[in-house]
Amino acid sequence: MRIFVDADACPVKQEIYRVARRFKLGVVLVANQYLRAPLGQPIEQIHVGGEPDAADDWIADNIAGGDLVITNDIPLAARCLERDAEALRPDGRRFDPETIGGALATRTMMETLREQGVVRGGPPPMTQRTRSRFQSTLDQLLRKLGHKPTPKKRSLRKRGITGE
Repeated sequence: MRIFVDADACPVKQEIYRVARRFKLGVVLVANQYLRAPLGQPIEQIHVGGEPDAADDWIADNIAGGDLVITNDIPLAARCLERDAEALRPDGRRFDPETIGGALATRTMMETLREQGVVRGGPPPMTQRTRSRFQSTLDQLLRKLGHKPTPKKRSLRKRGITGE
């Protein structure tokens, strides 16, 4: 399993890196710009062109069943679910086959209302609580899918062994 990240506007990259490191999973950042990623982790960076949906198309073409995508993009999530992959929003809510149709319909309606000037603005800003919920949901989802985190290393000093 790999974690694919629709990375250009993803606000929870640090949380993804943290969980992926604990579960020893590879991360694929897909973006149309260079992004800083931590060293020492299996993080692959894919740079796509600046065309609309270039990152979405690359992810949908390369994701496989059992992989996970982190995205706010509902059409991309639908494409990934069709390939038996998991999809998770940066706010910690899962996309699932039962509700994706309704989410697509709501997206289309909201897009029309925005074009007409009836609705303005975007999603609420990320808070520490939202980030924490995302990280917890990601951790729980990986466990549910059968992945096990690596045990935390205990220091010798905490166990009362000082080396003296």
